[in-house]
Amino acid sequence: MTPETWDRLSPFRDKAIAQGIPAEDVERWLSAAARPCATLTLDGDGPVVGEFGGPLLLPADTPDPKHPYLGSVDLAALPADATDLPLPPDGRLLFFAFPESDGYDSQGSVVYLPAGTAVVERDKNAWDPFEWDDNLAMFAKYPQGPMRMTAQVSLPFHEEVVLPGPPLPGPDRSEEFVAVWDGTRDDIAPAGTLQLGGYADEECIDGDPVATAVEWVTHAAQAGHWDGPVSDDVADWVLLADWQAREDVEGWESSSVHFVIQRDDLAARRFDRAYTSVFWNP
Repeated sequence: MTPETWDRLSPFRDKAIAQGIPAEDVERWLSAAARPCATLTLDGDGPVVGEFGGPLLLPADTPDPKHPYLGSVDLAALPADATDLPLPPDGRLLFFAFPESDGYDSQGSVVYLPAGTAVVERDKNAWDPFEWDDNLAMFAKYPQGPMRMTAQVSLPFHEEVVLPGPPLPGPDRSEEFVAVWDGTRDDIAPAGTLQLGGYADEECIDGDPVATAVEWVTHAAQAGHWDGPVSDDVADWVLLADWQAREDVEGWESSSVHFVIQRDDLAARRFDRAYTSVFWNP
C-alpha cells in the first residue's frame, strides 16, 4: 500500500482514538486489515482502465455467456499496486452478472482474454434468447461509458473477517472498528460502481459476503452444479470484484453482486472458476 493511501486513513485513526481505542490497537488493525482496491466509476478524473458496456468482444468459439455483459477492464492500464490481487499484467477481464439471486447457482461469470486474443463482436442479448421485456429493460439500465479508476483503501464492513497471520493481541475490537469505518468511509474511500479487490459491501451487512458466497458455491458443488475442487474454507477465497448494482439499475436498489474466486484459481488465471453471488432484498 502506498504512503499516500496509508495517509488517507487518518480520519479513521482520529475517530477511533477519540472513541477511546488505544492507538496501538488502531495501528495493529489497520496493518492487518487494510487492503488496497480500485474503484471504477463513470465520473471523476482518474485514468481510463476499461469500459462499462460497449461492444461485446469474445473469441468466435467462446460459448454465449449466460448472463448480461457488465463491462471489461484493461489490465495493462491498471496500476500494479491498485490491488493486492495477483492479476495478470495485461489482457482484459470481462464481467457478466444478473443482479438477482437464484438459489445457489452462480449469477455471473468472468472471462479473461490474454493480450492479443483474436475476438469478434458478439450479440450482447444472447443471454436472453426469449428477449423478455423485463430483462431487456433491466439490461438497458446497466452503466455505459469509460471506467475511470481511483486508487482506494478498503476495510471490513462486517465483524466476521478472516485476517491473515496470528490473531491480534488484546480484546476483539472488530465491532468497534467496523462502526468507525461506517462513519468515516465516505470521507476516505467513497463507493463506486465496480470495485476490484478489497472487502465486499452490501446494503445489509451481517457476516462476510465472501463467506456467504463460499457457502453457496459449496452447496452448488454438492448438488452437482459446480465442477472442480471447491474449498469450504473462506481463507482460500478472495473478493475479485464488487458491483453495486443498486447504484445503477433502477428497481434493484438493494442489489450487490460479488465476484469471488479461490486463491489457487486466481494464481493459475482460471477466471472461468470465479463464482458470482448476489445480495438482493426486493
